[in-house]
Amino acid sequence: MVGTLPPAAPPLTAAPTVPLPRRPLDASDQVRRWYENDLGWPTVPDGPGTPVRLCVGPLFDVLDVPAEAGRAALRHLAPGSPVAVQDGRMRLLLAAGSAEEVPGVLDWLEWGSLRLDLSTLGEGDTMTAPLPSDGGVTPPGGAGPRPPDVLPWSGGTCPRPLEPGSTGPRPSLSRSASGALQGAAVWLRPPEAGCEVEASLPTLSALGGGGGAPDLVRVLDTVATQCHRLRLRACAQPPAFS
Repeated sequence: MVGTLPPAAPPLTAAPTVPLPRRPLDASDQVRRWYENDLGWPTVPDGPGTPVRLCVGPLFDVLDVPAEAGRAALRHLAPGSPVAVQDGRMRLLLAAGSAEEVPGVLDWLEWGSLRLDLSTLGEGDTMTAPLPSDGGVTPPGGAGPRPPDVLPWSGGTCPRPLEPGSTGPRPSLSRSASGALQGAAVWLRPPEAGCEVEASLPTLSALGGGGGAPDLVRVLDTVATQCHRLRLRACAQPPAFS
């Protein structure tokens, strides 16, 4: 007699796949996404948690000067021309390729023989990405610092320039904004998402032209004059005695 076979075991079913929890974006990831996705600016690949760095050259070059010297050049810039500050220095964004033109322009302006406290960043260089002032990005330590109303540096303060047509009093620098400026790069004039920054940057080709781009020659002549005055002022100070 043939025995009764036991009922077949039900087929094994695969356990449902549970997606791994998504790692929350840290501040560096948020900053990087703001620059790459909102502005379209290339950044330098780096490890998580490290400060984001911007690629200089593809879209803009950089003129690095003392903040007090850069302040005088703000009047020559277009309203949408981005400007950053960090540690008492001001970084003016220039049209791509301008870094190579700066030494020749300074020679033509008869500043080339003097030691000036200015430098440039061009193709192949990088700069620390200033913390966004908006865009939903929260940098380390909480809310990001807004563009400063007053720029602190040795020997004085630089009031934030009023917008064209504004006649109101200049606000003072809050203690929190002052603390945020210590070591952190921030935008004095931030770039705007969706706007092509190239058209607003100082360029040598604007000399004698009728376009809207600021003239690089006027910007350089102004900052060179101010850098020279700062150097003379420093040389005129009496030596400190211990």
